[in-house]
Amino acid sequence: MSGSRHAGGFYWALLAGAFALVLATQGAGFAEEPVATPVSQALLEAAPAPARSEVSKTVLSWETGAGRSYVIPAVEIIAHLFLLNQYDRHFAEPPSERKVYRTGTHSFWKNLTDSKWVVDTDPFATNQFLHPLGGSFYYGYARSAGLTFWESLAYAEVGSFLWELGGETGPPSINDQISTPLGGAFLGEPLFRMASLLLEKGKGPPGFWRELGVFLISPPTGFNRLVFGNRFDDVYPSRDPATFTRLQIGSSLTSFVQNSNISQTPKRAEANVDFSMVYGQPGKPGYSYKRPFDYFNFQFTGSTANIFENIITRGLLIGTDYGVGDYRGIWGLYGSYDYIAPQIFRVSSTALSLGTTGQWWLSRAIALQGTVLGGLGYGAAGTIRGTGERDYHYGATPQGLFDLRLILSDVAMLNVAAREYYVSGVGSTENRGSENIIRGETSFTMRVYGRHAIAVQYVVSHRDAHYPDIADRHQTLGTVGLFYNYLGHEGFGAVEWRDVAPAGR
Repeated sequence: MSGSRHAGGFYWALLAGAFALVLATQGAGFAEEPVATPVSQALLEAAPAPARSEVSKTVLSWETGAGRSYVIPAVEIIAHLFLLNQYDRHFAEPPSERKVYRTGTHSFWKNLTDSKWVVDTDPFATNQFLHPLGGSFYYGYARSAGLTFWESLAYAEVGSFLWELGGETGPPSINDQISTPLGGAFLGEPLFRMASLLLEKGKGPPGFWRELGVFLISPPTGFNRLVFGNRFDDVYPSRDPATFTRLQIGSSLTSFVQNSNISQTPKRAEANVDFSMVYGQPGKPGYSYKRPFDYFNFQFTGSTANIFENIITRGLLIGTDYGVGDYRGIWGLYGSYDYIAPQIFRVSSTALSLGTTGQWWLSRAIALQGTVLGGLGYGAAGTIRGTGERDYHYGATPQGLFDLRLILSDVAMLNVAAREYYVSGVGSTENRGSENIIRGETSFTMRVYGRHAIAVQYVVSHRDAHYPDIADRHQTLGTVGLFYNYLGHEGFGAVEWRDVAPAGR
């Protein structure tokens, strides 16, 4: 498949869905949403509730688990794999690659019994983006059919395994069996949650525009809601998390470039669109973290220079909340999927990390929010256009994150973040070298009026590549940008608990 074509489609779909989410979750819905009249509302309230035995057991209930389906997502995943294989065997480019998808019972049995699992050589975008994107579909079919996070992850694992055995004639890939299901779940759950939040907010039942937004944000969720009528109409309960969304549109200029032992010339100017969401920020009274991804952070940035600047998700898998004085936080095991591609190199990792996220009220009006994580992933890194070295390098990837946000009442916000990835030679067919990637970001945002703000941002990305048989590579790219912001709140997402009586859990 063509990575750029599919990536471009996802870019526009996610952009449209993100914008719909920002508007709809803040009550700026469209007029087609029906609202019950006082008379019809009174009739509804007067009507007797159906007895439990009268409620169809085939209709999904997220609270009781009734109506969930294990069969429907299994059929959907198999159909998805079959159609994808048929598409690739007839339309893959270049045509010489189509023979890879001419699979049958012989190739399936060989991959199951005789083939040695390998680290494949597919293009970076295919392995590190299209495979996690595909995994998010496998995961989403199961999740939107009423299954839990862990059950849906199991479906994604099986879907990926079936593709490795029967989707291609080549030997099955170890790296795909990591990035597809795990990256797919860590990407798919935020998309599912955002789509569900879009359905949950607003007046009246979801109308055309909200249903369309759901389909754009989480296609498997929209598909199941469309195809199965009211079977999956029940909306996943968010339990009212503290959220903060931001849509950012502007442009950036390359301010600094350094390329040692490699020739690369990035574009001077680029236009950017960025959507980010924090879901389940600690500190809200009555909110708990009993389900995976009850806290998550999602960010997507598109660029005219290279389509994708980054797709970053992280969420709390297993953990709990804590607090002392004017500080509230959560800690535990996080799952993350990162895809970062400045113009001159790229890095991606699917990881598990230990860490904490919290908020501290420094004064009556000033709050400090932050996340610190450290963990281990399986990642890849390398240049976009290199000579004399492999296009990218795979390996076990120790990594860390330090992310701070200083909120100055509803006036301004200062963000500082740093990430580091060490792509080692462990777990790679090429254990001869390593890549170290550091990315730093800082921005200052000032509210102009209501939810409208402007922001200045500086991003620096640095790569050190060491291989014994070629000269060391050192690359640095710095960009400065100016952006218009549409905020999800007139403030900047600070959670207030000091004057709120705690609710029972």
